[in-house]
Amino acid sequence: MSLVPYGLARPFLFGLDPEAAHDLTLAALARTQGTPLAWAWAQHQVQDPTVVAGLTFPNRIGLAAGLDKNARCIDGLAQMGFGFVEVGTVTPLAQPGNARPRMFRLPQAQALINRLGFNNDGLQAFLANVQRARIRQPSQRHRLVLGLNIGKNAATPIERAADDYHLGLAGVYPHADYVTVNISSPNTQNLRSLQSDAALDALLDTLMNQREALAAQHGRQVPLFVKIAPDLDDAQIGVIAQTAARYGLGSAGQATQRLGLIATNTTLSRTAVQGLPHAQEAGGLSGLPVREASNRVVAALRHALGPAFPIIGVGGVMSADDAVAKRQAGADLVQIYTGLIYSGPPLVSACARALLAYKNP
Repeated sequence: MSLVPYGLARPFLFGLDPEAAHDLTLAALARTQGTPLAWAWAQHQVQDPTVVAGLTFPNRIGLAAGLDKNARCIDGLAQMGFGFVEVGTVTPLAQPGNARPRMFRLPQAQALINRLGFNNDGLQAFLANVQRARIRQPSQRHRLVLGLNIGKNAATPIERAADDYHLGLAGVYPHADYVTVNISSPNTQNLRSLQSDAALDALLDTLMNQREALAAQHGRQVPLFVKIAPDLDDAQIGVIAQTAARYGLGSAGQATQRLGLIATNTTLSRTAVQGLPHAQEAGGLSGLPVREASNRVVAALRHALGPAFPIIGVGGVMSADDAVAKRQAGADLVQIYTGLIYSGPPLVSACARALLAYKNP
C-alpha cells in the first residue's frame, strides 16, 4: 500500500502545466524505481492470472501506451500493481512532436486533450531503456507482461508507413511480450487512414509475414495487437473485424494467438465537453468522455469476432465499475491512463480487485 496518498500529491501536480507535471512525475519514477522510496507509491499486485493471446497476465489491468513513451519507468510502473504495462509509442527516429502547449486538462469532465505527436527519443534509446529494466531480467521471479507500442515518424509519407512499422517491429520483437501497432493516433497526419479496408489488409499482410520470419529467427511467438480509434461507424468496425479475423482466427473460429485488437485510442469528438475550457483544443480527447464510445467499439468487435479473439479495452476507465463495464462489453483485458492521472495508483488495485470478483455471466 502506498505510503503517500495520491490525494495529497494531486493538488500540487494539477497546479503545474499538464506536460510539466507529466515530465516531473516520470523523472521522479525513473530516479526512485527499485529503491526504498518506491514505497511512496507502490501498490500490491492483485493475483488474477489469465491467459490471453497465449500470454499469462498476472491480472487483467494494464497501463496504456503514451504515459512512458521512452520506456524509462518500467520498473516503477510495475510496482503500482499492474498486470501488464505498455510503453511507447516509439518511432524509428527520434522526433520532438508537436509544438507546446500540447496537453490540456478538463477536470470538470475528468478528461485530457493531447496533441503530443509521438514525441520520443527514437528506437535505439527506447530499446536500451527496455533492456535496463530490472523486472525484465531472467532472475526476476514474476516477469511483468510488457507491451511495446510502435508507430511511424511524422516525416515519413503515409505511402511509406509500412517501412517504419517494419523497422519498429524488427527492433522491439526480441524484447516484447506483445507488440502494438498504433494506427489510430489523431496527432500524426493521415495515420488513421491505415484503418481503412485495403490499407489495413496490406499493412497486416506484410507485418504478419515479417512476424513469422521473426518468430523463426528468435524461436518465440510474439502476438501483434492493432490499436484502433473510437471514431468509427458500424461499417468501419465491420471492415476492421473482417480483416482481423483473416489473420487472427482459424477456420473453426479459434484464436491463432497471433493477432489481437486494442479498442480504443483517443477521440476527436467534443460532444461531451462542449463549452468547457480547452474543449476546442486540437488533439485526442481521453478520459470519461470516451468511455461509451470505447465500450461500443469493444462490444461490436466482440460480437463480430466471437469469444476467442483477444481484445484489450481502453478508454474512460476512471473507476472500478468502469473496468467491469469494459469486461461486460467484451474486453479480455483492460488498460488505464487518464484515470491514473486523476485517481493515482490506488485505481490500479481497485480495478484489479473488481475484475477478480467479476464473473462472466
